[in-house]
Amino acid sequence: MKKTRIIIACLFAISLAGNALAQNDMTPGLTGQTKNYISTGMPILLVSPDAIASGMGDAGAASTPDIYSAHWNNAKFAFIDGDIGLGTTYTPWLRNLNVADMNLLYLGGFKRINSRSTVAASLTYFSLGEIQMTDADGQSRGTMNPNEFAADVTYAMKLNDELSLGATGRFINSDLTNGQQVSDGSGYVSTKPARSIAADLGLYWQHPIDNSQVLAIGAFISNMGAKLSYSDDDTKKEFLPSNLRIGARYTNHIDESNSISLLFDVNKLLVPTPPITEGDSTYSKYYRNMTEYYSTGVMKGAIQSFYDAPRGLSEEFQEVQISAGGEYWYKQTLAARAGYFYESNTKGGRQYLTFGFGLKYSIMQFDFAYLVPTTSFSSNPLSNTIRISLTLNFKAKKPTPTI
Repeated sequence: MKKTRIIIACLFAISLAGNALAQNDMTPGLTGQTKNYISTGMPILLVSPDAIASGMGDAGAASTPDIYSAHWNNAKFAFIDGDIGLGTTYTPWLRNLNVADMNLLYLGGFKRINSRSTVAASLTYFSLGEIQMTDADGQSRGTMNPNEFAADVTYAMKLNDELSLGATGRFINSDLTNGQQVSDGSGYVSTKPARSIAADLGLYWQHPIDNSQVLAIGAFISNMGAKLSYSDDDTKKEFLPSNLRIGARYTNHIDESNSISLLFDVNKLLVPTPPITEGDSTYSKYYRNMTEYYSTGVMKGAIQSFYDAPRGLSEEFQEVQISAGGEYWYKQTLAARAGYFYESNTKGGRQYLTFGFGLKYSIMQFDFAYLVPTTSFSSNPLSNTIRISLTLNFKAKKPTPTI
């Protein structure tokens, strides 16, 4: 599986990096800036699927409920405004590097069952374009079109007038080799698409402070499921990007024409931190080597992710990502957005500003987002890229009065 691992590692590196806040070193032999990325299978599941939250620094755990709530906090669907809604987003990938055939597509919809319950479904599809395959001697072995997709169904219910709960079931398919045989150094082995089933659980609370102000808090655990394996003899199964997101929102309807919202999210992977190997030494309190790391169970790994970092508590803080953003609406027709996203240099170093705007007319809403990196040492696949979302939201028809 050697070549398969190289291909997968490269695709993962293109897709995403790691997580948040540099601190002092606590382990002899390691420095505070020693990089220790957390690699997962199918990291595309963590990428913002819409241009609304993308314009606010990827903050969405407690943002205003919308068609894209399945990604940010499924419990928000219970409070969504509307009877039926559809939404889609197109995200170009690596356009900054002149790659023309990599794209992320998202399609979602919801239907309100009654005043307290809503169902929703969505599809995320990621195409990595066409890749030329070669063997160890550089001879062509044809081309492949790797792709990944996830399909999910959500149910959200109000527990009372201010609190809601959401649950999602998700089917995941990651086909990075199109079933081709690849070299493991001693011969060729067969590969297969990696498949898994995962679940999300969300909690959302929104409280009207008065007639013009709203406070909201959300917590969301996503992608809890079985590991991904790309071969029947693969002993290094990849963790799914299980994730914990907690956030808050403050909204002030200033007057009939103007409103503003401020958002703040913290985000952490529920995936164990791999050991650090420097020279002949391996640093980890819980894993003597990578074999032990990959053999860790999903639930055990999620629990240990809060305390298993080789550098101790300082590194645990580095694994927390921070998102902050704001949104302004004029007459619920024109929106302007801005935000900032931060993660530690030792966990991937993604740090960027985001900007966006929206236009709502009747049942249609168009949203656009743009990302600008703030560091020169870390690239982002969405650098200087415009993301576009289209949303349709149908209100429930009012009953015709009888005479």
